[in-house]
Amino acid sequence: MASSSVAGDIELDRPNLEDYLPSDSLPQETPRNLHLRDLLDISPVLTEAAGAIVDDSFTRCFKSNSPEPWNWNIYLFPLWCLGVVIRYGILFPLRGLTLLVGWIAFFAAFFPVHFLLKGQKLRSKIERKLVEMMCSVFVASWTGVIKYHGPRPSTRPHQVFVANHTSMIDFIILEQMTAFAVIMQKHPGWVGFIQKTILESVGCIWFNRNDLKDREVVAKKLRDHVQHPDNNPLLIFPEGTCVNNQYTVMFKKGAFELGCAVCPIAIKYNKIFVDAFWNSKKQSFTMHLVRLMTSWAVVCDVWYLEPQYLRDGETAIEFAERVRDMIAARAGLKKVPWDGYLKHNRPSPKHTEEKQRIFADSVLRRLEES
Repeated sequence: MASSSVAGDIELDRPNLEDYLPSDSLPQETPRNLHLRDLLDISPVLTEAAGAIVDDSFTRCFKSNSPEPWNWNIYLFPLWCLGVVIRYGILFPLRGLTLLVGWIAFFAAFFPVHFLLKGQKLRSKIERKLVEMMCSVFVASWTGVIKYHGPRPSTRPHQVFVANHTSMIDFIILEQMTAFAVIMQKHPGWVGFIQKTILESVGCIWFNRNDLKDREVVAKKLRDHVQHPDNNPLLIFPEGTCVNNQYTVMFKKGAFELGCAVCPIAIKYNKIFVDAFWNSKKQSFTMHLVRLMTSWAVVCDVWYLEPQYLRDGETAIEFAERVRDMIAARAGLKKVPWDGYLKHNRPSPKHTEEKQRIFADSVLRRLEES
């Protein structure tokens, strides 16, 4: 996207070819030459327009869908008010109490097991069950209605699970059924505390998106993890960022270079009650959870698909695309060719709108001149 802007600047500064031609070799002004000159004159604008269109297409992958208003008349407005009172005055306190009791019970059992129990194998098994229990408490605090389709994941070596990514709750929904070791971005605050003190006990691996050296270390940890039969199944979100559950962006190839079976998982949220997409640039995870806890319910389908293997002559990128096709088809997602990491480095919406305005003004000006 940035390259389109640069290309436009270069085009504007490029000297005309006519400056280097002798005067007697210049073509006569025919209608065809005039049309060609007009086209060359607006080519920088077309470049900017293409960049603006790309920006707009990319932005759609990370936009929350605002619910359509339905409390628009005197008959429906009282029902909407009653719903607000029930959700915020009754359901939210009960769900908050459920979450609080769950955390107290979890910490009361987890810390003694983690620090006092000496048997490594028994300790890991108990910690795994406690993490699954706590994830179930989280799902209960949203009144989660989760349907799982397909065989439950098993613990065995030489396999990795990959899934599309909408929110951090993807991990919670999958973890309540199977204690996965997930690959996750480091987070600050209470989420970071949970990562360091609890989730590391199930073998989770953290990375810093902006640290290139950290990526090399994580890649080595992934290869080592999938070799051991006692490790929890490895879960990776190869998109690398949260997408709004309508689209799927390009899969990173790291999960497909491990030389093991790749088990796809398709996750689809029903937005009838709440949009589960988490835009981390606009909302903290705490406020995201509050929004879920003040909704009627979180409705979701999870499909465990057949394991896939690298075919003869197939590259890791082609393998990743084949798996992405399976997930997109099962979850009803639209494929787009963008790199999800551009979400953290793309031009601001103000910059994109300015480019679109300039293009519109240029087209209108050319129409008026003609």
